[in-house]
Amino acid sequence: MPEIQLGSHTVRSHGVKVLRIHMHDWLILLVLAAIDLGLNLIEPFHRFVGEDMMTDLKYPLKDNTVPFWGVPIIAVLLPLAVILVYYFIRKDVYDLHHAILGLLFSIFITAVLTDAIKDGVGRPRPDFFWRCFPDGKGVFDPITKNVMCTGSKSVIKEGHKSFPSGHTSWSFAGLGFIAWYLSGKVRVFDRRGHVAKLCIVFLPLLLAAMVAVSRVDDYWHHWQDVFAGGLIGITIASFCYLQFFPPPYDTDGWGPHAYFQMLAESQNRDEALSPNANSLSVQQTELESIYIQSQHGVETSRGYSGDTNPILNGRESGRHLSVG
Repeated sequence: MPEIQLGSHTVRSHGVKVLRIHMHDWLILLVLAAIDLGLNLIEPFHRFVGEDMMTDLKYPLKDNTVPFWGVPIIAVLLPLAVILVYYFIRKDVYDLHHAILGLLFSIFITAVLTDAIKDGVGRPRPDFFWRCFPDGKGVFDPITKNVMCTGSKSVIKEGHKSFPSGHTSWSFAGLGFIAWYLSGKVRVFDRRGHVAKLCIVFLPLLLAAMVAVSRVDDYWHHWQDVFAGGLIGITIASFCYLQFFPPPYDTDGWGPHAYFQMLAESQNRDEALSPNANSLSVQQTELESIYIQSQHGVETSRGYSGDTNPILNGRESGRHLSVG
């Protein structure tokens, strides 16, 4: 499939058309955002925490190395900046739209899954003791032996959201998607063995891994929480990327599926609107065929009449006798 010249499909020329085709996808994104908002408002499951379990939940209560407001910057705005830079280089609205749409789907699907699991599991964070008992004096129910927290309700609520790690899942969802995106753009699997291309692809994943490590270092998550969050994020990112783009090792791995579909439709439309060349060739072929058949018929008729005419045969026989 030939590549259309750069700059022929911009936001100004084709942006409205592309948005109109995928309007339902943007509505689904709004629904996912609303669902995730609701999951953050509801109370998570309060898992039983006995006094003997507090030994593993007495890590110090620390501030986040990566604050909550920093996660959208790392997972959304940074990949978005890469996508915009590529658009200004190539001027292809199909790539811009589908990259942004795939990135946002990766983020919001991951967010819904992560928060749903958080609310359902209700695993205490490693610093749960200090959230539950800010004064350091543990209070437990004399019958059930369950904790009787005296801390702030909002702090305790957040303390029951350890599994899986939201920082990690968001980071791998956004940065994992842009790693796929870059691998297609630099054609990392072109079989030429350029290791520098691999390094470019691994940079976003390295940043996501550093965010994940910080969650364990800050004692906000157990290692299992981080591992599960990373697995969720990178899996969703992979599915969302392949929904809109071919695999990076594919011949057309540098562009979205919609771009090549548009090329095929344009080519079919051009062929349908300009059939003159095909019709002329067909007509010429038909005329040649008719002419050949007519010539063959004339020759056949001449040969047939010469062989069966009795007058000519008689004259020819007399000529032979007189000569003899």
